[in-house]
Amino acid sequence: MTIPRSPGFAELFTPKLITTLREGYSLEHFRSDVIAGLTVAIVALPLSMAIAIASGASPAQGLYTAIVGGFLVSALGGSRFQIGGPAGAFIVLVASTVEVHGIDGLILATVLSGIMLAAMGLMRLGTYIKFIPYPVTVGFTAGIAVIIFVSQIKDLLGLTLNEPEPGHLLEKLPVLWGSLPTIDPVSVVLALGTIAVISGLKMLRPHWPGMLMAVAAASVAAAFLGLPVATIGSQFGGIPSSLPAPSLPALDVDKVLAVLPNAVAFTLLGAIESLLSAVVADGMTGRRHRSNCELVGQGIANVASGLFGGFCVTGTIARTATNVRAGAHGPISGMLHSAFLLLFILVAAPLASFIPLASLAGVLAVVAWNMVEKQAIVSLLRASRGDIAVLLVTFLLTIFRELTEAIVVGFALGSVLFIHRMSQATSITQRAPYVPEDKPDAANGDRRPYDESVNDPDVVIYRISGAFFFGAAASIGSVLDRIGERCKTLIIDLSAVPVLDSTAAHTIEGLAHKMQRRGARLVLTGTSHAVRRELFAHGLRPPLVGYQRDPQSIARNKPLAGEAM
Repeated sequence: MTIPRSPGFAELFTPKLITTLREGYSLEHFRSDVIAGLTVAIVALPLSMAIAIASGASPAQGLYTAIVGGFLVSALGGSRFQIGGPAGAFIVLVASTVEVHGIDGLILATVLSGIMLAAMGLMRLGTYIKFIPYPVTVGFTAGIAVIIFVSQIKDLLGLTLNEPEPGHLLEKLPVLWGSLPTIDPVSVVLALGTIAVISGLKMLRPHWPGMLMAVAAASVAAAFLGLPVATIGSQFGGIPSSLPAPSLPALDVDKVLAVLPNAVAFTLLGAIESLLSAVVADGMTGRRHRSNCELVGQGIANVASGLFGGFCVTGTIARTATNVRAGAHGPISGMLHSAFLLLFILVAAPLASFIPLASLAGVLAVVAWNMVEKQAIVSLLRASRGDIAVLLVTFLLTIFRELTEAIVVGFALGSVLFIHRMSQATSITQRAPYVPEDKPDAANGDRRPYDESVNDPDVVIYRISGAFFFGAAASIGSVLDRIGERCKTLIIDLSAVPVLDSTAAHTIEGLAHKMQRRGARLVLTGTSHAVRRELFAHGLRPPLVGYQRDPQSIARNKPLAGEAM
């Protein structure tokens, strides 16, 4: 049998761009990537600006993030179809960072997060991100969607606030409620019109760029009708017509330590979001991404985004799915999507001044609605109480506390739930004693006499099934203790135990010493190499315990095989 070799460093960290070019890249492939890149750029254009504004940054920063970060995610990442850029999931974290540390602190946290992401990839930690429980991802995504929607109420209704809008939900709602008398009907009409156009085109013409068309229509109406609404021009003075020169953020120890928790939060969410997006692309295409290479690419992209004045970039599920559906062949489509966005800045930047903020708020309202995995929530609510608890706790902590805390607590609850289920799946049962087969002896044709010793009540065989680990060790250990007190030979069949941890080995060690003190013997059978290695590490060697392949051979009073398995 050929044992598959472990992939080497170069194989693990080779970007998918290089793999795609090595396979052969034709003009037809380039044509497909151009169409897909243009399609994604049309979707990303209003989204990048809307997410940046909702995050407390400028619309130009959202475009810088999509151009610089998105290009490098595709060029250096481990996913063939990943589209990088600013993501709605980061709005809460970015907004809180800007509120506390300002734009300079946001840029510094982005650079630090990029370094951490690259380090995670180089340490091959990307493989472990998949262990985040499904109810946790559904819960925090739904919580983020609620926060995004609430953050857009001001612009959706055109409210005039008498004080700065608070960041925390419980503080924000009373302020918004008190400002309802200042509602602006024009802003409401523009926002509802944007939502209606996007939703209508999605049903009637799903391949049309609904978001861009809705924003363009609202901009034309605001400009030609002279509507008195806030626009990108009136609020931010438009967007620059070129990329800024790269520059390092201000570095000092106190500032780094101050933004470090935010950088850790960016890193955790960025890793989860980007690898989840890569998994979605794999499911749509049948391909396989390189998780560690993807993290390295995301890290470099975040560092570069910060150097160019952008903020945290990650893989975006909706834009990645759009890229796949548009017929992309490989990473060049993502690189072209960034090039098309750069072209917009160079050519059409003045037009962005006419975009109403109410229209962009309508775009984000649709994004928030689409983020909520309605079917997944319904399925989880029909599942076990444990899954419901993990979902609700993560959801509520995301809304009322913070995202990092929600993920950590949700993961901890999910882990406890898993341990409980695994402990319930582990069982111990008594095996029937060996009865020799009644058949003629080959030599003389006579029946062989039964060996009465096989029914010896002092020889007991028990079989443990399932993972024997700390979650099940206490209950199984108490059963074994009771059994070991009333027999002279206890045989434990471990052939159905796929994994055994140190707690379980310690439990068996304690049982072996108890039996040895009263002159009884403990025999282990059916142990795999991994299980034996753990047992040997805890001193479970002959003569303390015996080992044998076949438990019935011990019941037939055959000599023990010692360590020879």
